[in-house]
Amino acid sequence: MAIGGRTDEDTSPLIEPVLKPLYAAYDALKRARAERGPLDLDLPERKILLKADGTVDRVVTPERLEANRLIEEFMILANVAAAETLEKARIPLIYRVHDEPGIEKVNALREFLATLDIPFAKGGAMRAEAFNKILARVKGHDAEQLINDVVLRTQAQAEYAAENYGHFGLNLRRYAHFTSPIRRYADLIVHRGLIRALKLGEGGLPEASDVKVLAEISAQISATERRAMLAERETNDRLIAHFLSDRVGATFDGRVSGVHRAGLFVKLHETGADGFVPARTIGDEYFRHDEAGHAMVGNRSGETYRLGDRVTVKLVEAAPVAGALRFELLSEGRPGKPSRRPRHEQHQYRPRGKQRKAR
Repeated sequence: MAIGGRTDEDTSPLIEPVLKPLYAAYDALKRARAERGPLDLDLPERKILLKADGTVDRVVTPERLEANRLIEEFMILANVAAAETLEKARIPLIYRVHDEPGIEKVNALREFLATLDIPFAKGGAMRAEAFNKILARVKGHDAEQLINDVVLRTQAQAEYAAENYGHFGLNLRRYAHFTSPIRRYADLIVHRGLIRALKLGEGGLPEASDVKVLAEISAQISATERRAMLAERETNDRLIAHFLSDRVGATFDGRVSGVHRAGLFVKLHETGADGFVPARTIGDEYFRHDEAGHAMVGNRSGETYRLGDRVTVKLVEAAPVAGALRFELLSEGRPGKPSRRPRHEQHQYRPRGKQRKAR
């Protein structure tokens, strides 16, 4: 990175007149961000690199540079400026909005944090700062990734809307997608609104585009976005399942990424792939789903597998067409307190006994 001293003949002349003023402006944005206090989740993003034939070459986690953060902050500033400009000109627009978490999800998070002896105060208006205090408390600890994941699941889903109710995660009162290059239909609406507001020529938003029309468009593109995200996840799952299909029987290190009454979801460290461990294959006893604790608990021994726990698994099945992986747990769970099995579970299945390897 040139600003860090790695310059060449192209970047050296840009240091003083361009890059230093740019980073000085970025420093001001960082201070403003710190004062604003947006949600500060740390969620590494993996990328799948393909070979020329379209199959997976490898999965990487790109290094997140200060230059990446600089671009993000200036994009956010552009999005805010676009929304403010259109509001001032009384031009309707499509906002990117993010509601605060629902009460039920917040209560579930509070109950879960209580199992880790982490307090989360009740009452008062919900603010991103409250979540950031929790995230800061576990920074650098074993539970850091776990807490980041659970806090993420607590949040509402961002969407597009013609009526503005703010962006909770970014802690911004007004925010509209205005990215370059244009990659969403909402971006196009905002660009056309600016053409109309600033009298930049042809292609502006029609006068007939009122809030009601944009509300219908917002609902459509929000639904399209969700379908696109689902399609992306399914594509990645199929690519990874094909990539791992010749490694059935191999062992992997991972982390429990989800807990369901039917079993555990495990995310592998190596590839980020998600697979499933059916409850009937865990141990040689009945495992009860502790929904509040995000855990599976052995009815007799109290052995516990909790969301975020590190585990070792064996790949027993890979189904590329379905994008599914099935694992067998090799790790012992953490010690816990046994509990009586509820009466309504007395006649449910009893897992078959099996030997597991020690951690």
